[in-house]
Amino acid sequence: MMHEHLQPDPADSTGDVPALADSDAPEPVSRAKAPEPPAASQDESTPGDDMPAPGNSTAGFDTLLGKIVVESGLVTADELEQCSEEAKSIDDPEDPRTLSDFLLTHDYVTRHQLDRLQKEFDAKKSSQRIPGYRIMKKLGSGAMATVFLAKQVSLDRLVAIKVLPKKFSSDANFINRFYKEGRSAAQLNHANIVQAYDVGQAGDHHYFVMEYVEGETVYDRTKAERRLQEPDAIDILIQAAHALQHAHERGLIHRDIKPKNIMITGRNVVKLADLGLARAVDDEAAAKAEAGRAYGTPYYISPEQIRGEMDIGPGADIYGLGATCYHMVTGKVPFSGKNPSQVMHKHLKSDLTPPDHLNPSLSAGFSQIIEMMMAKNREERYQSAADLLEDLELSRKGEPPHFARAKVDLSQLAVKLGSPQAGPAATPQAPSDGGGTAPLTTISLTINVVLVIALLVLIVMLAS
Repeated sequence: MMHEHLQPDPADSTGDVPALADSDAPEPVSRAKAPEPPAASQDESTPGDDMPAPGNSTAGFDTLLGKIVVESGLVTADELEQCSEEAKSIDDPEDPRTLSDFLLTHDYVTRHQLDRLQKEFDAKKSSQRIPGYRIMKKLGSGAMATVFLAKQVSLDRLVAIKVLPKKFSSDANFINRFYKEGRSAAQLNHANIVQAYDVGQAGDHHYFVMEYVEGETVYDRTKAERRLQEPDAIDILIQAAHALQHAHERGLIHRDIKPKNIMITGRNVVKLADLGLARAVDDEAAAKAEAGRAYGTPYYISPEQIRGEMDIGPGADIYGLGATCYHMVTGKVPFSGKNPSQVMHKHLKSDLTPPDHLNPSLSAGFSQIIEMMMAKNREERYQSAADLLEDLELSRKGEPPHFARAKVDLSQLAVKLGSPQAGPAATPQAPSDGGGTAPLTTISLTINVVLVIALLVLIVMLAS
């Protein structure tokens, strides 16, 4: 799958934006005593040095190729010997040809046959590394892990297995983060959260077994449709909010809500995935170790995460979900820039363009909900997923939200005492008679009284 991560620009660092510890960009082995935990996503496409994946060339396959093609009946022993001798006779060390090239040259095998044999070889080899599971194919890989589709033999069910690369197998920080993800996921049991099944170690490989979700991510769907229709977006948002409510009630904050971490099954069931950055709200040790660093993904990260604050709460996930929804319904990320530092600065400082300005088909109420989810001040955001769900349900019914309200600029309604009314009909102020009140002054006073009454009524309505 495509990956949209922006690498940080060290030359563009400033004092109020700490170094980015992006979930998609793990750092090298930490030299500090406190861990600097990166996270792993299931949606990455960068290859890693983990378990051999079907379709990738491996030294084991090349070494056993001759035996495999003969046992499969594709090549006779004489044909194999002929090609082997030709391969051995290569004198030029720069000549990259191998046995498979000579088999193809003589038309003893086809490329399709070689690819099929290699996939079977790699799947069989991989399945022997994690007892009880038969690896079927690779689903994706990233800097921190590779995810395989496998079958759990005992229960005859499909599962997804995330495997930590061997290069991290000696780093306690990476291993602890990997197992922490599994333990965090195991605490949650909800229809809208990818279920954790098992974590363990087989040889040099640490693995995490989870529910296999067949479908697409919100990112995939948004990319295909450019903009999601409001009813579809609300449905996705409601299911994701239920997942967050479940996690928050159990004291866990996801901290990396984004389109690629929200999956949609063929039956339109939403599944929240990747708890690689999840943290318990009351985990003071982790909060202190991570203080001053921004953990998250730049396009969807909350202001308090950018500042590296210690008391990250449910509001951070609500902000991330709001930024995700903004992307869904407008086809654009809330803030963009040439590097993560610029993007994060905009999350902190720049005004958000209302989503209905980019997509006029959105209802005013739904646009207000998104804006409240993305309020820069966490006190002005929804205080819980339950409150958010209340407004989303109202919006789905076509009713105005209860918590989210349109912002009213009261300064635009003020009339300066004694000043002439603007507009083409304005006339010069008449002189007063013997110190009496001028007519325009009387009109101005009357207008101000009416406006004050109107403002009081408006305030009462907003407070109700």
